[in-house]
Amino acid sequence: MIVPNGAVATELVRRGGKLARLLLDGRFRAGLRHGVAATIEHEGALAGRDFASVVDIGASRGQFTLLCAGLYPKARIFAFEPLPGPYAVLARIAARHPRVRTHQAAIGPHAGSVQMHVMRPDDCSSLLAPTARQTAIFRGSGHSGVTTVALAPLADFLTARELAAPSLLKLDVQGFELEALKGCAGLLDRFAAVYVECSFERLYADQALADEVLAHLAERGFALRGVYNAVCDGGGRAVQADFLCMRR
Repeated sequence: MIVPNGAVATELVRRGGKLARLLLDGRFRAGLRHGVAATIEHEGALAGRDFASVVDIGASRGQFTLLCAGLYPKARIFAFEPLPGPYAVLARIAARHPRVRTHQAAIGPHAGSVQMHVMRPDDCSSLLAPTARQTAIFRGSGHSGVTTVALAPLADFLTARELAAPSLLKLDVQGFELEALKGCAGLLDRFAAVYVECSFERLYADQALADEVLAHLAERGFALRGVYNAVCDGGGRAVQADFLCMRR
């Protein structure tokens, strides 16, 4: 996870507290053997909800997949990550969870091979080029090259029948949110909730901002129910956040 300039001390305290919680919770402790910390910071958004299936798009090394496997042990989880390095870790973690299925692919409107901008750290990588604002806000981030990855609509991997209700769709795709949602169009009516990270300013070239992504979801029957984990720049201005939208 990248940290805004000026927030290093606060982030170190947060990470220390998170590690202590993970070590004490048997549901998530096993992930640490792979160097992967379940994203328990999302528990507040998911509290009191029970999902029978989860689609994790932009799964990276399985941080959110681990959280959902712990929160919803009976749920089927479908995790998507296009970069080979993170995907290899995700696949090892999934091998310990028989209800998790992984795919090395990005989700978008059309099938094909596309160029991905690889970033430092690699969980900031995107199908869109980073802007100067991205590297100015986040300490230690940087562009390290491009690589070719697979892209396809979600329906190329899943059927409607596999998405047992209620289903959760999670997207963390570094500016590619709107295109990824378009790639889910054939199955979007199967989801009860969408949990998506969006930005308030362009950290990646040509990305859709939060208002456009939320409008797209509203037009398809999803209402905003909560905003979580806001990240601010050094001046206290909100840069991005996680949004929970529920079907009306």
